[in-house]
Amino acid sequence: MKEYGSSVQKLVDYILTIEDTEKRTKYAFLMVELMKQIHPNMKDNTQDYSKKLWDDLFIMSNFKLDVQGPYPPPSPELLGKPPRKVAYNQHHLKFKHYGRNVELLILRAIAEEKLEDKKLLVAYIARLMKGFYVTWNKESVDDVVIWQNIKEMSENLLGTIVDELSQEGLGHARVANNARNTYNAPEYPNGNNNNNRNNNNYRKNNFRNNNNNRNNNFRKNK
Repeated sequence: MKEYGSSVQKLVDYILTIEDTEKRTKYAFLMVELMKQIHPNMKDNTQDYSKKLWDDLFIMSNFKLDVQGPYPPPSPELLGKPPRKVAYNQHHLKFKHYGRNVELLILRAIAEEKLEDKKLLVAYIARLMKGFYVTWNKESVDDVVIWQNIKEMSENLLGTIVDELSQEGLGHARVANNARNTYNAPEYPNGNNNNNRNNNNYRKNNFRNNNNNRNNNFRKNK
């Protein structure tokens, strides 16, 4: 194995010539410790790393090393066997720059029964998609494109709501605020994180104000 060098290979070949099993096993353990020293940046005491070193030792011996090691020797059949292919998801994304999560949000909006909540969800999704589009393409995008994409992704099931919301535009203050407030509501789990951030900011501001008041009182008394 090239990463250990020819000197290590010669030592492994020498260990194979040792007839005494106990002595051969002792040298094998010393060999593994030496292999750790050769790659100090990879030094690790975890079981997986130690097993890798022992596997490498057996491979360098061409699977002929007969010692009582801490791990069973690897199977020669596995050497050179190609790794299994990674099972990638088979989701067909119509617009890859929006991602699978946006498609799931659109399905959530389609399933929403309350008309007002459905509108707010679509408004929020549209603003989110606009942000993704700009990030992906590094250029601005007209609102008409976003609304048309929502129609296509929802197979026009949200077409009526899109037509209504498109009259106000993605930057309309009422639509933006209502969508944001809906997303922060208790029934939307992610909103709790936003509320927590707001609470944390409130505590920080109170802490700063209290400290400033104490400092001002200290200066006056002084």
